[in-house]
Amino acid sequence: MRRLPLICLFFILFLASAFGQTDDEVVEQEKEKTVFVFEVKSDIDPRMNRKVRLALEEAKRIEADLIIIHMDTYGGAVNDADDIRTMILESKIPIYSFIDKDAASAGALISIACDSIYMAPGASIGAATVVMGDSGEAAPDKYQSYMRSMMRSTAEARGRDPKIAEAMVDERLEVEGVSKAGEVITFTVSEAIANNFCEGQASSIDDLLALQDKSDYTIVYYEPSAIEDVIALFLNPVVSGFLILIIFAGIYFELQTPGIGFPLLASVIAIILYFIPYYLTGLATNWEVAVFIVGVVFLLVEIFVLPGFGVFGILGIVGILAGLTLGMVPNDAFDFTFVASGKLFSALLTVILSAILATVLIFTLTPKVNEWKAFSSISLATTQQSNEGYTSTSYSDDMIGKEGVAHTRLMPSGKILVDDEMYDAYSRGEFIDRGEKVKIISAEGTSLKVKKV
Repeated sequence: MRRLPLICLFFILFLASAFGQTDDEVVEQEKEKTVFVFEVKSDIDPRMNRKVRLALEEAKRIEADLIIIHMDTYGGAVNDADDIRTMILESKIPIYSFIDKDAASAGALISIACDSIYMAPGASIGAATVVMGDSGEAAPDKYQSYMRSMMRSTAEARGRDPKIAEAMVDERLEVEGVSKAGEVITFTVSEAIANNFCEGQASSIDDLLALQDKSDYTIVYYEPSAIEDVIALFLNPVVSGFLILIIFAGIYFELQTPGIGFPLLASVIAIILYFIPYYLTGLATNWEVAVFIVGVVFLLVEIFVLPGFGVFGILGIVGILAGLTLGMVPNDAFDFTFVASGKLFSALLTVILSAILATVLIFTLTPKVNEWKAFSSISLATTQQSNEGYTSTSYSDDMIGKEGVAHTRLMPSGKILVDDEMYDAYSRGEFIDRGEKVKIISAEGTSLKVKKV
């Protein structure tokens, strides 16, 4: 009887412990794992670099338990692949690569950086030799050396054979029992499993999770935000070309009618909308934006400070076109080794065609601008008749056909000298430099309309 209170105490503590452990187990069983999935199914470039970074940030935000990269790519830019593999190696959340078909070149590097690799039937991994643009030729050895180093160190970090990873880049390397000299290693599923470059074969994401004995899980697929969709829209070459047209047209019309403001505002907005998407995706860098700005400054100096078309004018046009073109391609400064020639040509063609179209529209629409009702509040678009009380100095028809000299620069308005007399004049839209010969083609109103001889 004396021991009864002690026995009861032990019994109560046992029940509390048992029920507490059961509750914890129930909570653990009821908690589903979150598996975060995003795709890498296009070229490895600055846009993919940004996508991976945003996807990993989203996985961290929702506290995912596992990240799966759905992989199918032939590779891409080495520098972007390096950025992506670094992000994967530094991730505190386990990351698996599910190679649905191909993980070549940069895709192989990214997959090897993952904690585990699973491959679909018929998939392959390897062939990581660095090539130049569209030619398919091997890049200089300095690039191969850099890629070999990354493949070797990444494989070591994940407990894989660094010699095999290095031989995926360099055909001169021979791995006993795996490859011969003169062959770049590319593994099938069974070969990858046999050489510890794949943990297993899976036909789908669900199959992969089943191999991991993960029965209670929720799959969350990465969906780009609305902002990313807008950025993708403005990266479309057609939209970029339209923005370039607005840039040129806005600057021109502002020079035509200084002080109005909205043509310049439209041009500035177009510049922002053009460069920001390329800047955010890493295509346009600070120096390329600076080249564009310097080009604009040079052109303004040529127009307002040093009339005439000289060095500043040429440098200005070259700077503007170069800034717009280089901002569209993933070049490293002026190194175009890994830029596909098709992409560079497409960017250059977009900029040049847009500039030509802007020029055509400018000279086509300029004479009709004053006729638009939208401009009636900011410009004089009506004729001031004498019977309405207006008086002015007008010129006789005898002035038509006479030749003179531009006394000031016509942009398009200015002063001309005819028979040593000064007259107000304007051109048909083009700029006429001081000292150039002009011919009067119309003598209506108080200003003479002229053209360059």
